[in-house]
Amino acid sequence: MAKKEAAPAADGQPAGKSKLKLIILIVVGLLLAVGLSVGGTWFILSKGDKQEEAKPAEAVAAAPVRQPAIYQDLMPAFVVNFNHQNRTRYLQVSMALMSRDAAGMEKLKVHMPVLRNRLVMLLSGQDFAALQTPLGKDMLLQQALASVQELAQKETGSTVVEQVLFTNFVLQ
Repeated sequence: MAKKEAAPAADGQPAGKSKLKLIILIVVGLLLAVGLSVGGTWFILSKGDKQEEAKPAEAVAAAPVRQPAIYQDLMPAFVVNFNHQNRTRYLQVSMALMSRDAAGMEKLKVHMPVLRNRLVMLLSGQDFAALQTPLGKDMLLQQALASVQELAQKETGSTVVEQVLFTNFVLQ
């Protein structure tokens, strides 16, 4: 039996060797692509870990320390009267202001007569039937807070008060 030799290709090399070279080049190219893909993924993911480690340290340093709440009772209690269904009705409300700025609260105390006047006018302008519902009471709280913050902004330069709280609420 005689061995058959591969017919030379157009460039003078046997056809079997050129196919083998092509297969080797494709395999090397695929291995190179997979290696670059794995390397790039590892680089990107390790870069993200370094940024996440740096963020908590910056967040702790940048986070402001929350001051404790300061409460200022508005004494004496507010008493207003209503004419509801041809009967005289009364509302007695005790309120407190909550703030986290002690200096701002001290500045606001100077303007307490104006603040109390605003609140009395606000309370006396309410509808007696609406104040009997939880929604009406909540709306009154929101209006009182807006009124107090408006006065504080005007007189002290900041809103100082975070919340207005009812400590006693009697409708009669």
